[in-house]
Amino acid sequence: MSPARGEAPQASGRLRPAKHEAIMTGGREVFARDGFARASIDAIATASGVSTRTIYKHFADKPALFAAVIVDSAGRVAEAEIALIDHHLATAESLAEVESALRAFAIDWLDDTGDWLATIPHSAAHRALIGQVHAEAGHLGREVIQTWWQAGAGRVRAELARVLARWGENGLLRIADAERAAVHFSCLVSAQPGPPASVIRTPERTAWIADGVAVFIRGHQP
Repeated sequence: MSPARGEAPQASGRLRPAKHEAIMTGGREVFARDGFARASIDAIATASGVSTRTIYKHFADKPALFAAVIVDSAGRVAEAEIALIDHHLATAESLAEVESALRAFAIDWLDDTGDWLATIPHSAAHRALIGQVHAEAGHLGREVIQTWWQAGAGRVRAELARVLARWGENGLLRIADAERAAVHFSCLVSAQPGPPASVIRTPERTAWIADGVAVFIRGHQP
């Protein structure tokens, strides 16, 4: 039976919430630090404060544990990102307010030191895990990747698409395909100059976001 949407893939057997939380935390720490290939169940057990026997009782192997960890992490971050969407985008009632709201949302969303991340102490580890997911996608399998996506980024994108669709219905924007518009918006505001991992100062990032939002608005204004 496939895992439910947003549910971490696990082996059979019940795991008490406190131990599950400890294993997720320890697994996140070790996988983010060492990478999938080098991370060991022994190291994860030590970081989690549980025995390796406990881990193997509930997770068939390291790939199954990794799958559970990345889905859990993605779901936690998605909750905070959806709250950020609601905070910034819920009350816009004119095209000018839409542009201002999208700009404020994107600035917060893409700020790695933003206040909204205070509720996610593992946000840095989560970003490292995203790289691990891309690197290990071929070994994880399509079902695990789909579950991870639905629990995290896909869920956030769907929420953004719902907001854009509502604006389209209210005549604030011209939205033919809300899902596609959400993808376009995400790409426009996250574009950056220079090679990957380049350091971009806040004023430059803000300017790039403002330009991306302006392009999006021009492309979708009624």
